[in-house]
Amino acid sequence: MEFKDLEIFQMVAEKGTITEAAKEFSYVQSNITSRIQKLETELNTPLFNRHRRGMSLTPEGKKLLAYSKKILLLTDEMKKAVQSNQEPSGKLDIGTVETVIHLPKLLSTYIKKYKNVDLSLYTGVTETLEKEVLNHKLDGAFVTQSNFHPDLISHEVFQEELVLISDMRATTLEELKEEPVLCFSEGCGYRARLKAWFKDQDATPHKVMEFGTLETILRSVAEGLGISFVPKSVVTHMEQSKLIQCHTLPDQYSKIKTVFIRRADIFLTSTIEKFIETIEANPQ
Repeated sequence: MEFKDLEIFQMVAEKGTITEAAKEFSYVQSNITSRIQKLETELNTPLFNRHRRGMSLTPEGKKLLAYSKKILLLTDEMKKAVQSNQEPSGKLDIGTVETVIHLPKLLSTYIKKYKNVDLSLYTGVTETLEKEVLNHKLDGAFVTQSNFHPDLISHEVFQEELVLISDMRATTLEELKEEPVLCFSEGCGYRARLKAWFKDQDATPHKVMEFGTLETILRSVAEGLGISFVPKSVVTHMEQSKLIQCHTLPDQYSKIKTVFIRRADIFLTSTIEKFIETIEANPQ
């Protein structure tokens, strides 16, 4: 059994068809088919159910998938360990919540210094990014401080002040409670803080509208669509331009930390180690 056989097996399991797996590896379909058949022969068991829509894992295939993921992750870690003294290079997949205003500076500092790193950035809400780091889909992520899974380590990046924002109409906090709440999807740390404030005020938002980008939320607030709860640093320019107004909530809701999380059990390659050093050398 070769590592490549397991990689091909995992890709077919993920894509569900020989055709899609062949595209990912730039192989001919017959090559993928023969490698799967070879693996099934070696293990003396069928790994896939073949049907018109593609292929699905048999119970034995599901067992092998769990083991193959562990084997390939360990293999990857082994390669990184023996290359640990090398200059940072290769892929680095980082996640972030949308509101980390200082992130461009951090990324620019890192990439300019380590030009051989292929860094990719993915956005999402804290809860989703935490799961993707746990599942080895991301090397790390910038998220809102929370009670993280015990397999994660967090590095403090900076502290933010969250503010309730609305359009320029004269209004009170009591009146703002009646406005629609514009926010990211469930799992967002800012949304959770605002929800806690409403609860402690014995109030419930009359309407919650979910958006995919911060820019859309800010523009919608400026147009009077509703209110939102965001870091003050990302709306200072809008407040100064009198596009929106900011309302302060008590510290237990407004003071929040952004941290960088990673798995505690991964080998710290020079690539991720230098990334963490860059974070810690750039206090905000």
